[in-house]
Amino acid sequence: MIIITGAAGFIGSQLAERLNIEGFNDLVLVDDFSNESQTTNYSHLKHTTRVDRRAFPQWLRENENQVQFVFHLGARTDTAEMSVELFNDLNLDYSKEVWNLCVEYGLALVYASSAATYGDGSYGYTDSHDIVPKLEPLNPYGDSKNDFDKWALEQDRKPYFWAGLKFFNVFGPGENHKGRMASVVLHTYRQVLQTGSMKLFRSHNPDFKDGEQSRDFVYVKDVCNVCFHMMMERLYTPSGLYNLGSGKARTFLDLVNATFNSMGVEPEIEFIDTPEDIRDNYQYFTEADLSKLRAAGYTQEFTSLEDGIEDYISALKVNS
Repeated sequence: MIIITGAAGFIGSQLAERLNIEGFNDLVLVDDFSNESQTTNYSHLKHTTRVDRRAFPQWLRENENQVQFVFHLGARTDTAEMSVELFNDLNLDYSKEVWNLCVEYGLALVYASSAATYGDGSYGYTDSHDIVPKLEPLNPYGDSKNDFDKWALEQDRKPYFWAGLKFFNVFGPGENHKGRMASVVLHTYRQVLQTGSMKLFRSHNPDFKDGEQSRDFVYVKDVCNVCFHMMMERLYTPSGLYNLGSGKARTFLDLVNATFNSMGVEPEIEFIDTPEDIRDNYQYFTEADLSKLRAAGYTQEFTSLEDGIEDYISALKVNS
């Protein structure tokens, strides 16, 4: 069996679909399945069983001898959420429990870290373990992810293989339920359908012109490719933290213009103030250094922003 926590969510459901395509159907889907807006993410998946996230630790204790691999992708991902207690519960303490169970039962583990750990980028975007204790994330979400990375690196007892994947700005199918936290691609698609135009946050940083804030946007199918590689090559891949982006920063204007083009609509863009609750915690530039991932043996090329958006918009049109 292969376990996927967060299986009703964005990346987890897409990974389960990828595993099905590869012929892996003995999947254990773990999540809080009470959110009906996520049902379409997992209702079609081939799987052995679904387990509520709170019941999962006990389920694993009772079924560990049937499990080969754990993808721990479940987390609270709202970067505007300010409750440290909530993040400690869902992102930190729960992840420690999953880690310790993998150690106890000899299971390999891939878990979701985040580029939010890098904060304002003062220490760059290299996935060196040396900088992890120095990083200063800009919000409690980033703190929770970095706190777990720090904790994992400090452990004497580790899974025989483990990888913490620092996801950058992931976009693609399966994020319809994410509301405000959905990708700008999906927000653009919805706004253009409704109004014919798109509103983008203006820059409040004199070093960046409006729309030239830059992020490393990575297509979810590429994320799933790396996750699959980690599972299949776990005996030959060094454990540790790995950046998972495209390796190339692109502007929000690039992204929005590509979305307009894929929709066959002439771009019409208006700039609005960034909401005050996230303005001071805003990353203006991120770009994944992929040299460590490449050195570990991952050779596949990443999808270009334009090709990823074209594929995504095609899927949205089919399902609309």
